[in-house]
Amino acid sequence: MPPSPLDILQSVFGYTQFRGPQQAIVDQLIEGGDALVLMPTGGGKSLCYQIPALVRQGTGIVVSPLIALMQDQVDALREAGVSAAYLNSSLRAEDQREVERRLLAGELNLLYVAPERLLTSRFLGLLESTEVALFAIDEAHCVSQWGHDFRPEYRELAVLHQRFPQIPRIALTATADQRTRDEIVERLALQDARQFVSSFDRPNIRYQVGLRHNARRQLMEFLERHRGETGIVYALSRRKVDETATWLMEAGIEALPYHAGLDAATRNANQRRFLREDGVVMVATVAFGMGIDKPDVRFVAHLDLPRSMEGYYQETGRAGRDGLPSDAWMIYGLSDVVTMSQMIAQSESADERKRVERQKLEAQLAYAETTQCRRELLLAAFGESFHGPCGHCDNCIEPPKTWDATVPAQKALSAVYRSGQRFGSGHVISILRGEDSTRMSDLGHDRLSTFGIGADMDEKQWRSVFRQLLAMGLLEADAEGFGTLRLSKASREVLVGNRPVRLREDATPARATRKRRRDSQLVTGGSLGVEAYEQPLWDELRKLRTQLAKQHGVPPYVIFHDATLLAMLRALPSNEAELSSISGVGEAKLKRYGRDFLAVINASE
Repeated sequence: MPPSPLDILQSVFGYTQFRGPQQAIVDQLIEGGDALVLMPTGGGKSLCYQIPALVRQGTGIVVSPLIALMQDQVDALREAGVSAAYLNSSLRAEDQREVERRLLAGELNLLYVAPERLLTSRFLGLLESTEVALFAIDEAHCVSQWGHDFRPEYRELAVLHQRFPQIPRIALTATADQRTRDEIVERLALQDARQFVSSFDRPNIRYQVGLRHNARRQLMEFLERHRGETGIVYALSRRKVDETATWLMEAGIEALPYHAGLDAATRNANQRRFLREDGVVMVATVAFGMGIDKPDVRFVAHLDLPRSMEGYYQETGRAGRDGLPSDAWMIYGLSDVVTMSQMIAQSESADERKRVERQKLEAQLAYAETTQCRRELLLAAFGESFHGPCGHCDNCIEPPKTWDATVPAQKALSAVYRSGQRFGSGHVISILRGEDSTRMSDLGHDRLSTFGIGADMDEKQWRSVFRQLLAMGLLEADAEGFGTLRLSKASREVLVGNRPVRLREDATPARATRKRRRDSQLVTGGSLGVEAYEQPLWDELRKLRTQLAKQHGVPPYVIFHDATLLAMLRALPSNEAELSSISGVGEAKLKRYGRDFLAVINASE
């Protein structure tokens, strides 16, 4: 009689109980049913197919889009005592043949494969010659043309239902709005699948958004709170990535660049270091991140406004996969909106896709400018109702001040209209402030009734007004991508006095200080609540984990997550029985590493 799912959860993975809908999903697959699973990053999606694959007869086939993700998953499974392998282009021909032999011999519990390889007639023929326990389609949002990670080959995976109708399938993703969910169901023929939609809320992540006024100083002040910790810094352009990574390295922070302009060898080497070393900061474009399985990323920082809430959610979701406190930090400016609008307009996408992308950008800007609880807007983007305050975003922790901006808004909208809706915010602000110039007189704008009516406000204040009017949908950036502004359908209500406008006061930038924190204050684990007296043992536990990881050729988190080390730090187990009760310590890892970690803990006492 095969072991029960709970037995496997405890003995192999070291967890005492299932979380959320995991148990129901596992049962659905074991009984032969299909499932569509939407679960936030860090929610435990992998266990939902790994455990059924260990219970059912045959090999679980996992479709995964990235080589790095396959390797990490397989490393973690092998460390837990599971027979797992992957097939991808990183293997030599003889190694690929050995994996295929083990598959046909029924020696594998799980096999990870890229969609391109799975769809070949040769591999489908292999599957027909072996016993398959289930098919798991990871990162299923890649099937959607509306998503930010569209992979055309994912659309052909419906062949699994056609060729193997009796084998259960599970499609999983952490990021999918209703449009994307519908497309996953349609394209993968999952109309009869049971859907499991978990809350998208990530309560361990603190969201913070601010205006960009001195990006380098702002970023450094943020990174000081995470000294020695792993994180990701996203920037819009390749040039900005390179410059930021270089500057951070010069400032003594272990930073690496990642973008599509780097050669494949450099990208792979940098990604490998990020995954296998502690304390590395990856500076990257959105080309980096999908499928990154590193649980101890303590922060994700954005130096520019992302293009959509879906992308922002997935990128910030790479922080705190282990459930420990983490930060999602972002700075942005009005120029981001103009740049993004130009990128959308100048793309070769169809008009319908451009319209959808503009709507997504507007929703992202509204999120950045909101005075509401940020979780309310973030979760609403995925159709989830949440009523704040959450107590864990900047707006809830320190509610922003607002002011009655009805009259300035009317002035701004009027100036846009009277200048012909053909100019960007810079020129319209010059009109409002009454700034004389040759161009102003040549255009005749110094004779407009709006010329000079906003001289009581400086340029910075006006930029704030225009940025927020865009966020509220009271102005629109032109579709052709020249940065010009035009009125929206909602503008008239403001102009005729039927709609009041309240805007948030921009926070005054803190004065720079030359006073540096002493090295003794820059402790690792500070964001996790590690106290000063616990620091020596915390450092020793991490040091041992790193040594063992190098010996076994795996990333440190494959040995134990930060959450498991933190539990050791607090519980101070004195023997193997006590150590085995800690979440994340399964039988194989207890046998392999238990004595080493107990020796460090006992020595500290």
